Amino acid sequence: MNTFNPKIPYNNLPLLPPVNDKIETINILKQENKSRSAIAELKGIAKIIPNQSILINAIILQEAKDSSEIENIITTQDELYKAISGNQNINNPAIKEVLYYREALHAGFKRITERKILSVKDIIDIQILLLKNDAGIRKTTGTKLINDQTGEVVYTPPQSEEIINQLLGNLVAYLNNDSDSLSKMAIIHYQFESIHPFYDGNGRTGRIINILFLILKEYLDIPILYLSSYIIKNKSEYYRLLREVTINENWEDWIIYILKGVEIVAKETINKIVKIKDLLDETVEYVKKSLPKIYSKELVEELFVHPYCKIEFLVNVLGIERKAASKYLVQLEDVGILKQYKIGREKIFINLKLLELLKKSI
Repeated sequence: MNTFNPKIPYNNLPLLPPVNDKIETINILKQENKSRSAIAELKGIAKIIPNQSILINAIILQEAKDSSEIENIITTQDELYKAISGNQNINNPAIKEVLYYREALHAGFKRITERKILSVKDIIDIQILLLKNDAGIRKTTGTKLINDQTGEVVYTPPQSEEIINQLLGNLVAYLNNDSDSLSKMAIIHYQFESIHPFYDGNGRTGRIINILFLILKEYLDIPILYLSSYIIKNKSEYYRLLREVTINENWEDWIIYILKGVEIVAKETINKIVKIKDLLDETVEYVKKSLPKIYSKELVEELFVHPYCKIEFLVNVLGIERKAASKYLVQLEDVGILKQYKIGREKIFINLKLLELLKKSI
């Protein structure tokens, strides 16, 4: 691998995979076993919640928020739930960008679930949804990654569109081959960030590729493990270790960093899923007892799929009239499960306990 030198026009990245003795050390294999065990437990525990939309909606929105925060796009979960539940126009640019991330992640998940493969075109389409433009692969030279505080050039990615396309083709071939090593995700993430194929949105696109890899290799059935919260907590180490691979080919420390992230976040997500399930069961029993005439499993689950619920959600899911749906929500408010307020002209009903649980960092 070429030693980094900001004076050269671009860094030539070697094709994947790296040499085995760099990526199959004893320390990496030990951590891989721990991480595989944690993610296998997560895959199993996710099934305790029969309506998987509850988990997908809650955790994807948290990931959209956290991944965008890494790029200094800051929102609150309250703002996001209000945005996706109301019909008003969204004027806050940060909220728009987070919701674009959510849309891109959903689209990527749908595509790989149907096709069982990830292509270069898929990656480009994900980035288009993220940025809402079709600039595509970088075509002009001169891209440099610069330290915002010091002005120092910290990395110069490949510049030629032809080389970028060659590297992306190699990356997806490596991603889609039969090898299912969990360490492979760390290697792919480094390579994608180093190719830096787009003018913007590379970090967010790379983090979406991470979860799509876990789905493709059947580590998970649904997209519920994300490293963004882990990266936020260890941001300086993330960038330091990326550069360590570039400068010194230090794959071991980088791969172990990512694998530890998988282990830690898997365990934290298991804990959150158990808490959501406990709250769901508690709410089911409470509604059965307090409002037996309106109770149904589908009704309670809808309050968890949409923590900011509105009349039309119940109309669509339960097949009831708007008047009945409104009555149900008001009764649920009367017994303390929901709290009503208005967004514009629309009435929104908040599942208070669930929202407080989801606000807590995974």
